[in-house]
Amino acid sequence: MALGAALVYAGIGHLTFLRQEFQAQVPVWLPLDPDFVVLASGAVEITLGLGLLSAGRIASYFGIVTALFFIAIFPGNINQYVEGIDAFGLDTDQARLTRLFFQPLLVAWALWSTSAIGVLKKLLSRSK
Repeated sequence: MALGAALVYAGIGHLTFLRQEFQAQVPVWLPLDPDFVVLASGAVEITLGLGLLSAGRIASYFGIVTALFFIAIFPGNINQYVEGIDAFGLDTDQARLTRLFFQPLLVAWALWSTSAIGVLKKLLSRSK
């Protein structure tokens, strides 16, 4: 529930009061308008957050997709570190580097909190 609420909050922030902060995390090499990326990822985060807040088996599937989303946005965090971009109070290289180590924890949280690991095991065992 906490992760779902956090994603809804972050998604709303993408669309409103944190828009410029999130633009700082869009990789400079990405050939898309940073504002579009921020708005689109905000809509995705709201959708994922609401999915995580849902009950039952569907939340496990949203946990898998959320973990994949956290992996997909990781290059933005790397870009922020490599380019030395200040955002979200991360105004030193050490702070930006430390943040990189929290992304795997978000992936694990999405999988653990939704029991998605069990669903993944079942899906993978069926594909053999």
